[in-house]
Amino acid sequence: MARILLTGATGFVGRAAAQVLKARGNDLRCVVRTGTVGRLVGLGISDEVVETPDLFAETSEWWSEVAAETDIVLHAAWYAEPGKYLTSGKNVDCLAGTLRIAQGVARAGVGRFVGVGTCFEYDLSPGYLTHMTPLDPTTPYAAAKAAAYLTLREWLPRQGVSFLWARLFYLYGPGEDERRLVSHLHRQLALGKPVELTRGEQVRDFMDVREAARLLVDELESTRIGAVNISSGQGITVRALAESIADIYDRRDLLHFGARPENLTDPPLVVGLRDSGAEA
Repeated sequence: MARILLTGATGFVGRAAAQVLKARGNDLRCVVRTGTVGRLVGLGISDEVVETPDLFAETSEWWSEVAAETDIVLHAAWYAEPGKYLTSGKNVDCLAGTLRIAQGVARAGVGRFVGVGTCFEYDLSPGYLTHMTPLDPTTPYAAAKAAAYLTLREWLPRQGVSFLWARLFYLYGPGEDERRLVSHLHRQLALGKPVELTRGEQVRDFMDVREAARLLVDELESTRIGAVNISSGQGITVRALAESIADIYDRRDLLHFGARPENLTDPPLVVGLRDSGAEA
C-alpha cells in the first residue's frame, strides 16, 4: 500500500484511476479544483483532498508542500475540453504547470512520477505505434504533452525520481463527455435520433476507460521507466464500433455514414502496440 498524490481525480481518466488505486488498498491525496470535491467518489477516511483554484498556476514550492510524505505522483490532470483542447493556448499553461509540479515533487523527495500522455505525440503515419515510434506532434496539445515528456525524461531521473509516461489512445466509458464519439452515439440512439458520421473507415484503438485505468495502475506499480502505451493493441473501424453500439438499440438505421465530410488530415490507422520493454 502506498500514498498516491493524484491530480485530475475528478476527470474522465483520473476518476477511473482513483477507483482502481483505492480497490488495491492505496491511500490518496487528491488535488482538485476548488468547488469540485463533490465529483470525487469512493474516498475513505485515510484519504485527503487539497483544493486549489488552478493547480497549473501553483508554484513549485506549493507542490513541494502538497507532495510531502507521498510515495508516487500520478499526474492525470490536463485541459481536455472536446472541440477545443487540441489547439487551445491552455496547453502552454498545462505544460508550464506540469514542470512546476515535477520540481515540487522532486524537492519533496517523492520516489516516482507517472504522467499521462497521448498517442497524438507520435508520428502517426506508421499506423501501428510502439513506445519507440518517433514523436511528431502536430497540434499544440500533442506538442505540449511531448515537451513535458522529453523534459521530464531527462530531468527527473537526475533528481533521483523514477519517471514513467503513459500514452493513452481512444478511450470511452463512464464519465465520458457527451460530445465524444461513443457517448454521443449512445445518447442519440437512446433518444431515437439520427447520428451523422463520416464513412467510418478509420481504424482506431478503442478501449474502455476502466480497462485503461487498470493498465495505467499496473504500470504505476511496476518498475518501468520511460514511455509506455496504454492501449489494446487491436484496431476497429469507426463504422464497426458505431454499428456495435447501434445494435444495442436495434437502430442501425439511424447511422448516417458519409453524412459528414472526411477529415483529410485524419490518419487511416492508429493502433497502440504494447510490449515488455521500456525506454530508459
